[in-house]
Amino acid sequence: MNVNPTQPGQQSPQPVVLMLVLRDAGHGTEVLLGLKLTGFGAGNMVAPGGKVEPGEQPVAAAIRELREETGLKADPRTVDFRATVLFRFPANPRSDMDCQVFTAHGFSGQLVPSRELDARWYPVHRMPVEQMWQDAASWLPRIIAGEQFTATVTMADDNQGVRGIDIQSW
Repeated sequence: MNVNPTQPGQQSPQPVVLMLVLRDAGHGTEVLLGLKLTGFGAGNMVAPGGKVEPGEQPVAAAIRELREETGLKADPRTVDFRATVLFRFPANPRSDMDCQVFTAHGFSGQLVPSRELDARWYPVHRMPVEQMWQDAASWLPRIIAGEQFTATVTMADDNQGVRGIDIQSW
């Protein structure tokens, strides 16, 4: 168990990553999102991503998770660190996550559904935000637009809704 030394007995937030793959299509830019099939967040539309393994760099974790969940391999030269999103669950602190969000504009391979994620391309102006976690509409479009920031998302007591979001630009 990871313990935060500043608050004895409390677990540290889980380090996680998200990879937003963007591509130019004839009608504009598209983003890769998928229906989460298993685990935390199942049933929601999400970006590929997951936990950072011990000793793994976040960018390497984002590239690995993308490959595992979609079959695509991000070109590391096109990967950019865009945001930190701190998810806080006051009613269930064990679910707290510190998420680093990356974008990639270059990739290779074929899109293949996995056991975890059924990914598809969506026009950025028509992302399925109504099927995503409630907070996504507040920060996801900003990342796609090129903004860099740290966001703190405080979840409601039901661990589904959002109590508040604070976004600080870099």
